[in-house]
Amino acid sequence: MSFEPDPLSIPFWDAAGEHRLVVQRCTSCGEHQFYARPYCVRCSGEVEWVDASGTGTIYSATTVHLQVKDDLEPPYDVAIVELDEGPRVISTLAAGEAVIGTRVRVDWRDRDGAPPLPVFVTEPR
Repeated sequence: MSFEPDPLSIPFWDAAGEHRLVVQRCTSCGEHQFYARPYCVRCSGEVEWVDASGTGTIYSATTVHLQVKDDLEPPYDVAIVELDEGPRVISTLAAGEAVIGTRVRVDWRDRDGAPPLPVFVTEPR
């Protein structure tokens, strides 16, 4: 399988190749957003890519029990993570318990022939 990012997401995947999580920030209102868009969804201003802290909180989570991909052996947890910058991202939880409100940090799952995927692990209490 060949990896072909869409043009708007190329900066995201380039940063992922360096194990950096980036999101877009509006140059007018300062709002952060994720996924890639050509303009700010809040004020229609121009956006730039900025490094995210890579930390956030589990907003919602579920456990997947069916095999949907060869490289993801069930059961595994999928979480909506609210980043400290504000946007929410969907990702797998690579380590820890998927409990709403739990603090997490980004980690990376390397893949053959494609940039690494951001995954999250729980932070120690």
